[in-house]
Amino acid sequence: MLDYTDELIKLAIAEDIGDGDHTSLSCISPNEKGKVKLLIKEDGILAGVNIAKKVLTNIDPKLKIETFINDGTLVKIGDIAFTITGSVISILQAERILLNFMQRMSGIATQTAVYANVIKDLKTKVLDTRKTTPGLRLIEKEAVKIGGGENHRMGLYDMVMIKDNHVDFAGGISQAIEKVNSYLKEKNKDIRIEIEVRNFEELQQAMNTGNIHRIMLDNFSVEDTKKAVDIINGEYETESSGGITLDTLRDYALCGVDYISVGALTHQIKSMDMSLKAV
Repeated sequence: MLDYTDELIKLAIAEDIGDGDHTSLSCISPNEKGKVKLLIKEDGILAGVNIAKKVLTNIDPKLKIETFINDGTLVKIGDIAFTITGSVISILQAERILLNFMQRMSGIATQTAVYANVIKDLKTKVLDTRKTTPGLRLIEKEAVKIGGGENHRMGLYDMVMIKDNHVDFAGGISQAIEKVNSYLKEKNKDIRIEIEVRNFEELQQAMNTGNIHRIMLDNFSVEDTKKAVDIINGEYETESSGGITLDTLRDYALCGVDYISVGALTHQIKSMDMSLKAV
């Protein structure tokens, strides 16, 4: 997996500070020391503490953080996640950057936990998708894990996922699978293969062709999903996708699928409210 967290943080700093935080530089003494606390203003799952530490290190390595609550913890209004001590100018420069990361990550973790808890007693796992904010995929998918979900592929490079358009352009299910396997063999790549099927005919073609790892049942009804799982009978991993909501999540999980992918985990998010307050 590509890890570009440091580059992302440097970009966020450049985006916000530019050639200087002129407000702080003009009205705060460069020698002024202070302390702030991260105040939780909304119930949810905390995420992004580790990212916040990296932001502080990049802004000013002399800043000291004392952590009271770690990532993945259920927090309530009024909780104090951590305190930061050091240069006031440095703290003010880091404030909005670390809050932007933490608020979004905590919102994603909180929403993921809601979905994951609905099926926590079943074998089915909730997956994220590639429906992420450009440039923020790494931290958004990390937030999904913190919230109790699991990551699908990170990008186009770490798993083959033959979707409907690939099938149509390749000439069919069998042709697409065969071409993928030939390509991977030629390139000496050992990555997993998933294929999306839209109906029972495509499902049968995929199973007849074989040489795949997972079958995605795209926009199948609950009833058809149960039938498909019975047909597959554990021969391949199964995943349900397409229009599955919080209300229907458990119904699909009860069909026995291994995974349910939910784009809403990362692309329909309300950031969690929190702020840095002077002590």
